[in-house]
Amino acid sequence: MPKGLIIFLIILVIIVALFIVLYFVGRKLQKRQAEQQQMLESNKQTISLLVIDKKRMKIKDAQLPAAVMAQMPKMSKNMKAPMVKVKAGPQILTLFCDEKIFDLVPVKKEVKAEVSGMYLMGVKGIHGTQITKEKKKKSKFKQLVEKAQEKAGAKPIK
Repeated sequence: MPKGLIIFLIILVIIVALFIVLYFVGRKLQKRQAEQQQMLESNKQTISLLVIDKKRMKIKDAQLPAAVMAQMPKMSKNMKAPMVKVKAGPQILTLFCDEKIFDLVPVKKEVKAEVSGMYLMGVKGIHGTQITKEKKKKSKFKQLVEKAQEKAGAKPIK
């Protein structure tokens, strides 16, 4: 057999083995995440909060309690995570926020939030109203392009 074919087969076997290992590791991590999500769902409470600030910041810069920082793995202390600073009653807390709802959290407004420990899982308006993502204003250029497309019939009129 030619050397090139042997090298190609060895590389192919290594890649297939790597994919098999990643498949099983991914399944294991997926099961662990499902268990954690179920635990969060069972422990969540609805609380009225005043959102002071929200931003993505490094966990070590978030001014979390020492007990929380002691439990964090060293690798994850430098990762950026969505954090929300809230006032719950007389206390000011820093909570981790779910990535899915981070953009929906209004700043400097009072909301009813679903909280599980130090994790913000859901947000509703103060009187049960749904909070929607604010639409960004389009630039003048994009407005002109859309208007031209509507006139040309390339885009349906709204």
